Amino acid sequence: MTPKVKEERVIKPFRLVKYFTFSSLGVIFLGSLALSLLNTHWAKAMQKDKSEEYAKVLIENLNHQIFTQFAIPIAIRYGKVQLRDEEQFERLDKVVRNTLYSFKVEMVTIYDLNNVVSYSFDNKLVGREGLGGKEFKAALKGKSASKLSQRGNILEIMLSAPKEIKMVSFAPVKAEVGISKRPGRTIGVFEIVQDLSEDYRTIFQFQIRVIITLTLVMGILFLVMLFVVKRGETIFEKRAEERLALKEQLSRAERLSSLGEMAAKISHEIRNPLGIIKSSTALLKKKMAAVDASNTILDVIVEETERLNNIITDFFNYAKPRSPNLTPCRVEEVIDKNLTFLAPQLDGQAYRIQTRYGNNLPEIVADTAMLYQAFLNILINAMQAMPDGGDVHIEVDSTGGKVHITFMDNGTGIPHDVLEKIWEPFFTTKDFGTGLGLGIVKNIVESHGGNVQMDNRPEGGARVSIELPVNQGA
Repeated sequence: MTPKVKEERVIKPFRLVKYFTFSSLGVIFLGSLALSLLNTHWAKAMQKDKSEEYAKVLIENLNHQIFTQFAIPIAIRYGKVQLRDEEQFERLDKVVRNTLYSFKVEMVTIYDLNNVVSYSFDNKLVGREGLGGKEFKAALKGKSASKLSQRGNILEIMLSAPKEIKMVSFAPVKAEVGISKRPGRTIGVFEIVQDLSEDYRTIFQFQIRVIITLTLVMGILFLVMLFVVKRGETIFEKRAEERLALKEQLSRAERLSSLGEMAAKISHEIRNPLGIIKSSTALLKKKMAAVDASNTILDVIVEETERLNNIITDFFNYAKPRSPNLTPCRVEEVIDKNLTFLAPQLDGQAYRIQTRYGNNLPEIVADTAMLYQAFLNILINAMQAMPDGGDVHIEVDSTGGKVHITFMDNGTGIPHDVLEKIWEPFFTTKDFGTGLGLGIVKNIVESHGGNVQMDNRPEGGARVSIELPVNQGA
């Protein structure tokens, strides 16, 4: 199973949790929005019921005031009620307006039993017939009835926010004791119009505030959940990567352990014959010097035995790395030793090595010999990448309790497909070498608790970046 497949299997349950979380948040938002709309609907229904009860109380009071302050005095004085008489009409108008003073009533109309307007705040309506409608008929039967009248465009009415909304209430005019032989009988119909525009506008504004508040709260919750989920996803993915990296390290350690055992046996079996070959060749060369001093075959044998011995040494160092002997040291001093060693090779060649050390570089706890070997491998690789010569820049600085070492050359760089394989053992693009140099570098750096990376510089050439802890070793 590849690491990618493993990671997908690990992360998939978390994705389900993430989708469930956001889906639940959406459902909660829609449910809360629906509940707020229902609450607004209930508030409007309560306002309508309240206005109807309010109208009934007003009509009862108005009915009583008309009989006590108008009907009875007029009957006593004139013998009968005739609203065509201007004096009687004005007296009735005064009684009605005084009774309803300070109450939220826009219009009062009184119909006779034939659906003819006998009295109204609007004098133009007096005498008109058939304006009552079905609510008038219900009132004639002794039942109060109400209706809502709305004015506005379709959108305003659909949003329950019309420009104007009025409650029109009808109730019977009841005869009271004093001028009627049958108290309680219906002798006319009241129509009272209340303007509820302001009340409904307040409810609508409250609804908008609730929706805005709900949207803001849910938006904040969404952002919080998004942050938590992203944070959790990052942690989850990081831990998944750490688990995969740990598994790879364990697998690599097992392979190195097997290679180490094999390397020990191979190096022992090969180095002994190599030592004999080298010493025998040296002895034979002394004897051949008197016979044929110009013969170079023996020199080639010695050179090749040394090269083979170096290959075995590299393989052994990679397959069975030793634990570092930690002592206080300075990185810049180790690099200076590398440059001193390479100085003879640089003489007469077109290589220039430039160093830049930061101020107040701290000591680190490390194995000087191992760091020397790692830096030397990197420098040799850099020079091999520039066969015609070039510049190598070395920079050392320290931040955050770590020392950063950067090696940069101005060679041709590393192809992208090769960049992914450079740390693999025995991988090399050269015609010579074992392909273990960078692997040894990686082992040494990681054994010190650091990390190493290689990439291409934007201006050309390769760059090796090493990070070592100051106060922590392997």
